Order: sequence, then C-alpha cells, then structure tokens
Amino acid sequence: MTEAFYIVLGAALVVGFGYLRQRLWSFRAQTPADYAEDTAQFDLRHHLNGPIACEGVIYGPLGRVSSRFVGEFEAHWEGNVGIMKERFIYDSGSTQDREWHLKLGNDGRIQATAPDVIGTGSGTQRGSAVQLLYRIRLPEESGGHILDTTDWMYLAPNGTIVNRSQFRKFGIQVAELVATLRPAGAAAPTARDAA
Repeated sequence: MTEAFYIVLGAALVVGFGYLRQRLWSFRAQTPADYAEDTAQFDLRHHLNGPIACEGVIYGPLGRVSSRFVGEFEAHWEGNVGIMKERFIYDSGSTQDREWHLKLGNDGRIQATAPDVIGTGSGTQRGSAVQLLYRIRLPEESGGHILDTTDWMYLAPNGTIVNRSQFRKFGIQVAELVATLRPAGAAAPTARDAA
C-alpha cells in the first residue's frame, strides 16, 4: 500500500470519528427521551409563567465570554397556548426584545414562533427537560446571519431553569448561551428550597 492510501485512510478515520462523536457523545446528541424517566416534570405552563428573571452569558466561537446579559420575561398561558415577552439588557448597554408564541401539544410537542425565528421552531418537553430547535436571524448590527439553534432547558431541583443553547452556521458552532431563569422578585432559590 502506498503512503497516499494511508493518508487518505487516516483522514477518513478522523472525519468518521468526528462525525460519530458529534452524533453520539455531544450536546446535540441528547434527545428528549433521555429525560423521560426523570421524576421531576418540566411543564412550560407552570415553570415559564408570570414574571421571570434571567441572567446569562454568551460564548463566542473560541469559547470565551463575548457578552453578558440579564433578562426580564413575562409569560402567560391560556390552556396550551402561551406568549412569552422577553427583554434582554446586555453588558454593552444595548437591549433586545422578543415575543415568543408557543403552542404545547398534549403529547409534549412544542411549536414556537417569534419575529426573528425563521419559520416555526419545534421541540418537546419530557421529564425534567425541554428541547427546542429553530433557525434564528441575528439583528443587522450583529451581521444578520441565520443560525441553526439547539436550545435545551433543564429544571433544577429548586425550580430554577438552566438554559443552554448552541448556535451553528454551516454546521460549525459559532456561539453558545448559558442562562438561568427563575420567578422574578423571588430570591435566588437555594439547595434547601429543593428539599
């Protein structure tokens, strides 16, 4: 066998391992079924309802914090239909407003729309987690790019929601968001509150 064959074989193995790693052992590889057996039940109508406080950071493509923010949300539900208004205040002083329109099916499936979301986002609430997949258009001052978003929310034992989102362009991760959400006006829950 020639040296070129081994180079091609080595490259194919690296690409194949990278693909398997992303599909089997990464953030994007998890599914709602992974959380179906959890005793805690994340219900959007209960846990994302009323005034909500949010704090978080955004990581850039190199894994460093590129922005910090706080958020003030207001969510209301009528049956399985909800509206969640969000206001973000960034460390740069800029603000951003978004209004989600949510529909929850009796099977836990979610449909979500917002002005900066392309089409309709889809997801599932199962056990202690909620997954939402959608395409988002960034504001013009941020380049106006359209990014594929994988958004997960996890219910902590004290009722706080931990949100982790990854944003990709052409399959390459360009940003990640990590945030907490809790009822506004309430002190940050402690471990004792979970007991």
